[in-house]
Amino acid sequence: MFGWLTERRRAHLLEQPFPAQWTAVLEKNLSIWRRLDDAARERLRDLTTVFIAEKRWEGCGGLTITDEVMVTIAAQACVLLLGRDHALYADVGSILVYPSTVIAPPRRAGVFEGGTRVVDEAGSALLGEAHSQGGPVILAWDDVLVGGRGHGKHNVVFHEFAHKIDMLDGIIDGTPPLDDRAALHRWADVCSKEFAELRARALRGEESFLDDYGAKDEGEFFAVATEAYWCQPDQLKHHEPDLYAVLADFYRFEPAAHDPHHNDRDTA
Repeated sequence: MFGWLTERRRAHLLEQPFPAQWTAVLEKNLSIWRRLDDAARERLRDLTTVFIAEKRWEGCGGLTITDEVMVTIAAQACVLLLGRDHALYADVGSILVYPSTVIAPPRRAGVFEGGTRVVDEAGSALLGEAHSQGGPVILAWDDVLVGGRGHGKHNVVFHEFAHKIDMLDGIIDGTPPLDDRAALHRWADVCSKEFAELRARALRGEESFLDDYGAKDEGEFFAVATEAYWCQPDQLKHHEPDLYAVLADFYRFEPAAHDPHHNDRDTA
C-alpha cells in the first residue's frame, strides 16, 4: 500500500515540467551533465525532482536553502542512482548545508558509531559527514560547488552519499547491498585486494591513482572509489580495471558509455 502511494506521489511530481532555471543550475554546477546523453539527462532530471521533494533541507551557519542549493546537491546525489532506484537512499532523512567547512565537536574515544570505533578526541574540520540510522548528510556548500563543477576525482556529495549506501545494512564496511552471494564474493575478492594494495602503497609513501584517504578503512575506500568511478571513469578503468568492473556492476551505469563525446575524445 505504502509503495503504491509513494509511486503515485512521484508520478504526480513528474507530471510537472522540469523548471528551466533548474536546468540552468545543472549546466553551471554539474560538470558530469555535459558527459550525459539525452536519456541519462532525462533520468537525472526525474530523480532530482523526486529527491528534492522527499528529503528535508536545512540551512545551517547562516546559509539559506535556495533552489540552486537543492538542485546542485540533489542532482549530484542522484548521479549515483542513474542505473539504480531510490531505495539506495532509504537511509537519507535530511540534508544539512553549511556555507563552508564545518568544525565537528570533540568525540570521546571508545564510542561506537555505525559499527566503527571513534578514536578522534579532538574537534576536526569537515567538508561533509554522513550519519547512520536515518541521520542527516552534512555538507559544506563551497566544497559542493568545487566538486560539482570540477574535473578532478574529488566530489564530497558522491563521497558522503556513498557512505549512506554503505550504511543500508547497518554497518560501514565498504560493502554496498549486492544482489547475491556470487556478487558478494566477487566484491570481497576485488575490493579486499585493492584496499590492501592502496594501504600498502600509502604506508610506503608511494602515489596511487586512488586518493590515499581510501586507505583509512574499508568504508572510506568504497567512498573514494565511488568518487573516482563517477569523476574519472576512463582513468579508473585504465588504472584499476577490476575495481572499475565491480563498481560498474553495482551502479549499473557506466558514465563513459553515456557520454556523447566519448568517441570523439578517443580519436582526438
